[in-house]
Amino acid sequence: MTKDRSDSRRRNLVKNKPPEIVNNHVPTRVSSKTKQGLDFRTKLIGIFVTTVSVALIAYFRYQQLLKDAVITPFDSPKIIHDNSSSPLVTPERFWGSYRPHTYFGLKTRTAHSPVVGLMWLQQFTGKMPPPIRHWCNQDDQIKGYGWTAHDGVNFGVQEINDDNFVLNTSFVKRSEGIHGGDWTAKISVIPKESGSPIFVSLMFYIALDGQGSLDPVASKNRLTEINGHTEELGNFRMSFPKASAKSPKYHHLVTYTQSIEKLKEVMMGNIRVDAWDKARTMPYFILGGRMVPRDSPGGPNYAVHQITAQLPIEMEVLFESESVEDRSEPLSGDTYDKTLHKYLARFDQKFTDLFQLQRKGYNKSVTKFAISAMSNMIGGIGYFYGSSIVQSKYHKEPVNYWKAPLYTAVPSRPFFPRGFLWDEGFHNILIREWDESISRDILFHWLDLLNSEGWIPREQILGEEARAKVPAQFVVQQNRNANPPTFFLPLQKIISNMIKSNTDKDRAILKALYPRLKAWYNWYNTTQVGSQRSVYRWRGRDPTTNKQLNPQTLTSGLDDYPRASHPTDDERHIDLRCWMALASGVMADIARALNAEWEEYRATYQMLSDNKLLDELHWSKEGQQYSDYGFHTDKVKLEFPKVNPNQPPGQQPEKVRVEITNPKYQFVNSFGYVSLFPFLLKIVEPSSPKLFSILNNIKNPNMLWTDYGLRSLSRSAKLYKRYNTQHDGPYWRGAIWINMNYLTLGALNHYSFTEGPYQELAKTIYKDLRNNIVENMYRQYIKTGYIWENYDDKTGDGKGSHPFTGWSALVVLIMAEKY
Repeated sequence: MTKDRSDSRRRNLVKNKPPEIVNNHVPTRVSSKTKQGLDFRTKLIGIFVTTVSVALIAYFRYQQLLKDAVITPFDSPKIIHDNSSSPLVTPERFWGSYRPHTYFGLKTRTAHSPVVGLMWLQQFTGKMPPPIRHWCNQDDQIKGYGWTAHDGVNFGVQEINDDNFVLNTSFVKRSEGIHGGDWTAKISVIPKESGSPIFVSLMFYIALDGQGSLDPVASKNRLTEINGHTEELGNFRMSFPKASAKSPKYHHLVTYTQSIEKLKEVMMGNIRVDAWDKARTMPYFILGGRMVPRDSPGGPNYAVHQITAQLPIEMEVLFESESVEDRSEPLSGDTYDKTLHKYLARFDQKFTDLFQLQRKGYNKSVTKFAISAMSNMIGGIGYFYGSSIVQSKYHKEPVNYWKAPLYTAVPSRPFFPRGFLWDEGFHNILIREWDESISRDILFHWLDLLNSEGWIPREQILGEEARAKVPAQFVVQQNRNANPPTFFLPLQKIISNMIKSNTDKDRAILKALYPRLKAWYNWYNTTQVGSQRSVYRWRGRDPTTNKQLNPQTLTSGLDDYPRASHPTDDERHIDLRCWMALASGVMADIARALNAEWEEYRATYQMLSDNKLLDELHWSKEGQQYSDYGFHTDKVKLEFPKVNPNQPPGQQPEKVRVEITNPKYQFVNSFGYVSLFPFLLKIVEPSSPKLFSILNNIKNPNMLWTDYGLRSLSRSAKLYKRYNTQHDGPYWRGAIWINMNYLTLGALNHYSFTEGPYQELAKTIYKDLRNNIVENMYRQYIKTGYIWENYDDKTGDGKGSHPFTGWSALVVLIMAEKY
């Protein structure tokens, strides 16, 4: 009641106030024009605010689009469909030795496959902790290991030459049922010499990666079988028949692991010491049984079967899919041996028919070396799943690429067990020759990693196990950085075969392939172009470093090969120009086959192949060679900086680059592999005097010629064998690399069969160089047990990573004369 009266009184007072003080405003007279002006200004302000708001929204959306571009897949149907690797579509390649970083390991081509594998240790050595072999590691100093036969589909046979014994591992598959079928692995261990007894423990395991279940069955310490289930495999059983050995002892581990890259560490954390018998006082290492942590989110996901015995030992592991309904007999014992021998016979016949090495004059021992090289290339194919870590200029911090699979060969099982873009092109020259369907599968997986910009990360580090093998500084991939587009080397023949076949399936693949190749090609032609027409420049060089004698060009694949000493935007890189000539020719062929616009590709190919224009931009009259061009001085050295009196004691500064003469724009006259590119990719005209000069430089021992192959950098070059930093030894500064020698032999073979004045010279050099390479690689293989990353130009000794059966395995095609 009180509130209503008060409000009524207030209204009356306001109503009776003089006009001049109502609402505390003095009344004014507003003209209609003024009122219109006010309305117009109000509208202008509204329009301005709206425009600015829309512009800001558009700007931020655009910025987000720029950020998202690097992690957005290319908008075109994928070549490899999502189910292409499933057991229903490609059952023959579902299971495989797709864990090349392990001495022996198997997995499926699925995103979260269970992994199986082998570890072993020699007992009674007195070492604490015991050295356990698992991941391929050069520090293990194993005297040789690798596949002696592997067809990429049905089987693989491997020999591992450890200190005191030889392990032989093999597996055979039967692709039946709807979940990938069965496989059996056999491991045998034989002592090298008779004498003191040798005791070895073999530990075969299975671990799940994120989903599924395991139900191990054990009796008296012996793990007899493991029943399991995953989404991809359905129900399965892994069984461990009794081993063939003298008085074997069995133990096992059933536990939980949070990540599959820690399998060895988890196992070692559950090892205990026991006594073998009263006569032996040294520790005997056994697994601890069922030890599932209380805080594990579920049941066990990791089980290990251990057998220990005096050598020799032979054991089998059987994997059987419950989806196989009409299994006649287990893939074991005599059945296993007969099946393996059948596949081996087919393999030998296929290798003989394809490469014809006996007709080329090679004996059984050298042919066996070639079979090993080819088998290790095929056996080094892995299957990875995960996301790359990438960065563009629009990101302050690295971001994750989308998750994707990658089926790829790897350069080196112990050192580079992951995918490298430019290596993969060389790999598939050989893989395509062996099995084109595998090669297509690999290359199409790579091309499906193309992002919306047309970029493919050059180094693929997918999954926990792969990332565990890579130093942190190499993990992040920058989207401005390229790698040589070597895919066009095998794609030349693959696309040619598809065009010839003209089947509906191949036409459909070509239509899916073309837009991706077009986007990739356009990316090179927008991000890697130089400062003038028909000039190209590798990105990724550091113009600010003073720690490197010559700033590296990792993106070119040739790392420390001498380029212009002071990187600028005006550099010209001849190797990239030649790669783009090759790419333009292949793009013209595929576009023409699809009735697409091909004339521009052909015109670009002709421009980049034009010898007159090439000579104007890259022929050094002073050096009489094809060269890079840039801001350069050859006269540089590394030395310690002057001591700072305020420097804390004990801290030695690193060496820095000192320029003896100032740089200037000039040709980089360091003769080597880069100088050969117009010749390597067959751009130089057969009648050109430049070809004669190149051939003479190749054959000159003071330049590239050695008794073991062509060295990467001339002995006369200023940076020959020079360290690039205080700690980084020479890499592409004199060593012999087999991929570049393969291209050289291909070019020599081409010019020896192409009419011109230098045919006979090319033929003579070809014959001598081929013999030198094959003889030295075979000699080093027999001496060391390995094929190597590169070879010393003075001694022929193998250097770098080993085994390196990536592009060094191209020796098989060199022997077979397939280019």
